[in-house]
Amino acid sequence: MKIVFIGSGNVATHMAAALKASGSEIVQVYSRMFGNAGKLARRLGAEPIDDIAQVYCGADFYIFSVKDDALPGIIAQMPLTGGVWVHTAGSIPISVLSPHNDRGVLYPLQTFSRDREVDFWDIPVFIEGNTAETAGLLRDLAETISGNVHYLSGDKRRVLHLAAVFACNFANHMYTLASEIVGEEEISFHLLNPLIAETAAKVAVMDPRTAQTGPAVRFDEKVMRKHLELLSDPLKREIYSLLSKSIHNISVNQ
Repeated sequence: MKIVFIGSGNVATHMAAALKASGSEIVQVYSRMFGNAGKLARRLGAEPIDDIAQVYCGADFYIFSVKDDALPGIIAQMPLTGGVWVHTAGSIPISVLSPHNDRGVLYPLQTFSRDREVDFWDIPVFIEGNTAETAGLLRDLAETISGNVHYLSGDKRRVLHLAAVFACNFANHMYTLASEIVGEEEISFHLLNPLIAETAAKVAVMDPRTAQTGPAVRFDEKVMRKHLELLSDPLKREIYSLLSKSIHNISVNQ
């Protein structure tokens, strides 16, 4: 397959590398910053471009992997091409790619950092196509890089993306706050690593509600009050109180 990537960020970097390794040819990489396009294109043996009008029109797939708010503007500038237009966003409907005839979604459910390698084969990839034929083409493409491919409608994909924000982005922010809390006393954040690893390991085999522990479950007001006294930042105090209330409400309603 000949593929053009529109975007050179984290998702594009990892997906393009996986597709190239599986035998697809990445013919071009577009970015509005030529240096970014060039960096990824060199890795892929592709042509870098920073002018969307220079897009190669004979590819099989055009994979748009840009910021959500930039996607409509980029699509409006795209020249007429053949092939299938695909975006990788979790919360954007397939209709954003209209009026192109063959359009779809290729959404990998994973957090990507540019310089951290991941095994794409284990990543769940969710596809959607505007026709059964396009969905079939996307499934064939996705199955070259992942052993965990599923069809998911746009409405359900948006819900999954929301859940992913809670499970990943919000959870990681908690690590950031924890790092700040221990850092104020010059305690190494890495002492928390075994705890973080065990928490993640438990929810792989247990229902998260069953795995929940801590003072909020039993509503230990004495401990929670002492924790709040240690927090000088009003926002951290508010986050602690809201999360504790949510944890307790869920625990008593199981």
